[in-house]
Amino acid sequence: MERLLQKVQYLKGVGPQRSRLLAKMGIFNIFDLLWHFPRTYMDRSSVQQPGQLVIGEQANIIGTVKTIRSSRSRKGMSVLSAMISSPGGSIQAVWFNQPFLIDTIKSGQRIWLHGKIKNVLPPEIHVSEYEILGQEDTVPSIVPIYTTTEGISQRVWRLLMDQALKSYLSDYPEILNSGQREHYGVCGIREALANIHFPLDRNAYVQARKRLAFEELLLFQMRLLELSAEDTHAGLIHREKNDLVQRVLAALPYKLTAAQQRVIAEIFADMESPRIMNRLLQGDVGAGKTVVAALAMAKAVASGYQAALMAPTEILAIQHGQVINDILSGSGVKTALLTGSSTAAQRSDILYQTQHGEIDVLIGTHALIQEGVAFEKLGLAVIDEQHRFGVRQRAALTAKGDHPDTLIMTATPIPRTLALTAYGNLEISIIDQLPPGRKPVKTKYLPYKARVQAYRYVKQEIMAGRQAYIVCPLVEESETQDLQAAVNLYDELRNGIFTGYELGLLHGQMRPVEKEEIMSQFKNGKIKILVTTTVIEVGVDVANANVMLIEHAERFGLSQLHQLRGRVGRSSVQSYCILLAEPHTDESKQRLRAMEISNDGFYLAQQDLSIRGPGDFWGVRQHGLDQLKIANLTKDLVLAEKARQCSRELNPLDWQNYVNARFPVSEGTAMN
Repeated sequence: MERLLQKVQYLKGVGPQRSRLLAKMGIFNIFDLLWHFPRTYMDRSSVQQPGQLVIGEQANIIGTVKTIRSSRSRKGMSVLSAMISSPGGSIQAVWFNQPFLIDTIKSGQRIWLHGKIKNVLPPEIHVSEYEILGQEDTVPSIVPIYTTTEGISQRVWRLLMDQALKSYLSDYPEILNSGQREHYGVCGIREALANIHFPLDRNAYVQARKRLAFEELLLFQMRLLELSAEDTHAGLIHREKNDLVQRVLAALPYKLTAAQQRVIAEIFADMESPRIMNRLLQGDVGAGKTVVAALAMAKAVASGYQAALMAPTEILAIQHGQVINDILSGSGVKTALLTGSSTAAQRSDILYQTQHGEIDVLIGTHALIQEGVAFEKLGLAVIDEQHRFGVRQRAALTAKGDHPDTLIMTATPIPRTLALTAYGNLEISIIDQLPPGRKPVKTKYLPYKARVQAYRYVKQEIMAGRQAYIVCPLVEESETQDLQAAVNLYDELRNGIFTGYELGLLHGQMRPVEKEEIMSQFKNGKIKILVTTTVIEVGVDVANANVMLIEHAERFGLSQLHQLRGRVGRSSVQSYCILLAEPHTDESKQRLRAMEISNDGFYLAQQDLSIRGPGDFWGVRQHGLDQLKIANLTKDLVLAEKARQCSRELNPLDWQNYVNARFPVSEGTAMN
């Protein structure tokens, strides 16, 4: 393994600049590079001439760029048009919303194009994939296409992968002996790696994918076995010494749902047992997970212990702090909020009170696990949106106490069979019922030609006294472009249809204090329309906001669309989610249809897994840093069962470096 863990910077063709770009994608060493698999493949064995094109069909074109120009459509989209000359005539190539390509594509370049034919007289192709070719380049028949970032072309990816395979493949460890490979029906690992990057034919790809999916699930199970083996300590026994829980329950202004009551009983039974609780609490957006967590915290406090809640973002931590404070107010429980924005004086005061047991419930971000934070008697650690924290971060929180119970919450619904596969060492509780009186959010997909109509509807709701979220489009390649897209949309709306209305702008690169101020103004109604990136995906709760408009909804995964939609529908007022989209693939059309017909997060999670294939299991944005890179827990459940069986035939300690290379405990890898 030692050579595979060498820095990728020293691979021929990388160097310092490209290594920085690769690091942004989570690729730090040769092993990471080999596990960066193609997201798709292009069959370039057939190239069409302009006279052979059929409207609506996909085509491959090779030609020379003659002219190129940039413009804007009436809808405000950037349009890049290039005239391509080929032996059979000329064709116009069109790229939408990629203005930066004007600096990449130049007159005189030889280029390969793939896309959908929009016209034949004159010929026009809407480009989905392209590659600049050298004058002498031949085009291989099956070509890998990788998820990339600005500054690394597909041509460079192929050169790097070829170099890595030639120089390092012989060092890759084979974890299975020949008998095991035969028993589980998989090929050798080195053959699999070569054929996943450069398959000779479809069968070679299928066999390669099967072995690598098996390998990934096997390593995952070995990591779980390792974690379970470490978890052998006796836990705390929570025995209530007063009626705090009953008083908190009685003060609630609503009745708990049957699902909430069932889940609370499961959690309380765990807390009362001598075994350490490791429980995953799943619940759809708006299902009422926070009140369940608050009652578990009240039980810990009533039993003489302290409780902590760690959230992944400051916005979410502040919101949890407000909600939990409201639930526990008047009960005598003292709560506090600790984040990166806490002043030195506030932090010092909170640390002192927490260490001396004066604070019962501490809520915060990763600031909770920093040096200097100490509890007198931590009995319960609650971790929200667990997929955003690494194993070490969660372990650092539980290490603040003497083997406290752990409750992990997620608003990303995962079908039970899949959750059991992925969370082998956690018990699972599901709140599968929403509070009464909530109306399902009405969701409508609209094409971009109806954009003006969509914004008029938003304006109508604002005039009726409501508020709205407008989520700007996701740009895969660049955080800078994400920010610019948000700023541009904010300026367009502020100076256009919403002139005279108070708009706010929220994005991930703002300072925490700025975010808090914007959210505070939105909550108190001063800001009527919040233009935002996906920073509001989880946890933000403004009851008066009843419209969610998502620009370029086709760029989002289904689970992410559902999380965004969950920001509205938080009251008895009818809420709406408008999906403005230009879907170009069957997958994106399926996602939009699923959103229109269902508000059930568990149904949508199953659909998302079925539609998207590998990645996004954890509800995080799919960009090559997902938990599972090639295994698909919808399609590979049988393989997962075989991997679980095989993991018991191997000793994880013998393969610790290998397991850690794929699922590193030291990084923010989402494990249980």
